[in-house]
Amino acid sequence: MKSHWFEKSFAYDGSQLRSLFGYMQAGVLGDSIVAWRGACDVGFDKMVDGEDLRAKEKICGSDMVHFIVEKFQPHLSFSVALQRLLATIVKDVVEESAPNARDKLLRIGDDIYLDGSPRKKLSISIATVSPVSALVHFAVNVSNTGTPVPTCCLEDLKIAPEAFARNVMTRYSAEIDSLDQASQKVFWVR
Repeated sequence: MKSHWFEKSFAYDGSQLRSLFGYMQAGVLGDSIVAWRGACDVGFDKMVDGEDLRAKEKICGSDMVHFIVEKFQPHLSFSVALQRLLATIVKDVVEESAPNARDKLLRIGDDIYLDGSPRKKLSISIATVSPVSALVHFAVNVSNTGTPVPTCCLEDLKIAPEAFARNVMTRYSAEIDSLDQASQKVFWVR
């Protein structure tokens, strides 16, 4: 799996969650995870999560680290598994980067929270499929500004966004490469 960090900041509006985004924007062909920093504001016309759309929930924030994963195996359950694996790796990297957050972070499904009263949401995420690939958008708050719910962010935890993103991409790529290798060394059962 290839990775790429976009040096230029740009907003996520939902349109980036599409086939070949990494290839068309950065020349990253094939299975990939790309990341960048920017605001988030997903309009209802670009919302993929039916639950959020029915509830007319806002998905927004002034500053986030965004990840787009594309894996060329278009199965929705596989896409959700990729999403949850990414959430687990993000949680691990945050806990290692901010020891004061250790044992205070919770992964519930595909979301990460800082435990407390109220729980503060660190991430947003969605998994889907296109006709050719599994797709995941995962984002972590850099700032708490502009969020519609109680949140925590990388600034609170004193984590540098670019170094964090590069660490996550490196680990995620290695995990997916290992997954692919493990699935290519076994015989089928008769």
